[in-house]
Amino acid sequence: MIIDGKKIAADLEQEIKEALMKSKKIRIPKLAMVVVGENPASISYVASKAQACKRVGIEALDLSLSETITQEDLLDHIKKLNLDPTVDGILVQVPLPSHINEGVIDEAISPKKDVDGFHPINMGKLLLGFETGFTPCTPLGTKILLERSGIEVAGKHVVIIGRSHIVGKPLATLLMQKKEGANATVTVVHSQTQDLPKITQQADILIAAMGVPHFVTANMVKEGAYVIDIGNNRIPDARKKSGYRIVGDVDFDSVKQKCRGITPVPGGVGPMTVVCLLKNTFNSYMQTIIK
Repeated sequence: MIIDGKKIAADLEQEIKEALMKSKKIRIPKLAMVVVGENPASISYVASKAQACKRVGIEALDLSLSETITQEDLLDHIKKLNLDPTVDGILVQVPLPSHINEGVIDEAISPKKDVDGFHPINMGKLLLGFETGFTPCTPLGTKILLERSGIEVAGKHVVIIGRSHIVGKPLATLLMQKKEGANATVTVVHSQTQDLPKITQQADILIAAMGVPHFVTANMVKEGAYVIDIGNNRIPDARKKSGYRIVGDVDFDSVKQKCRGITPVPGGVGPMTVVCLLKNTFNSYMQTIIK
């Protein structure tokens, strides 16, 4: 089974659009997206997010800043967005230039507008199982993808390859919680794990999120497992007009023969990440207008 993230994301987009149409339209929800520099991938990602905003009725504010901007000046921009009552969500696209500390930037965004879910307060709320914070978009999208694909997580052994604060750690926390759509037994493996294939072969659900093209091969996967590929890697391809193609962390062609279900790249988790950004922005907007 090929797990169609594009279809599930489109359905969720429509739900957000309809919910927004039914809400009290005091104003249009707004997502501020900050891009520092001219990284082609960052510009492309922000453009796709802006298009998704437009489809559901969210205003996208694209704030493009010079790569030479100081950290202090970037913090000033974030402060203004924090104080702007018309802005519901703030996203600072990564990677940032080396002279800017991403952790400092994450902490500077108001937790109430942190629709990426990276602020320490929102991370802490996720760890404690609180419902009032924002969950990072890729982990949230992965959870929804599993639920809407009818893949049972409770009681299953989930192995996550990768321990980043963007995906691995929050996703492990999300799937092990004592809640509906969770209750999994989660193992996190990484670059320092010994005999990694022995562990991945035990997974009922194997999730790849380490950013290494085609890292997961068929011999690392248990027969009949589900494989979720969160990788998004650009590799050179002269046949493409862009000069590159997007591949995942899983060797799709070999693994699909062995597993029960698998997400493609592109078209799997990627669209779910974008739609969950819209979902978090919509929820932030609703919290504002209800007050």
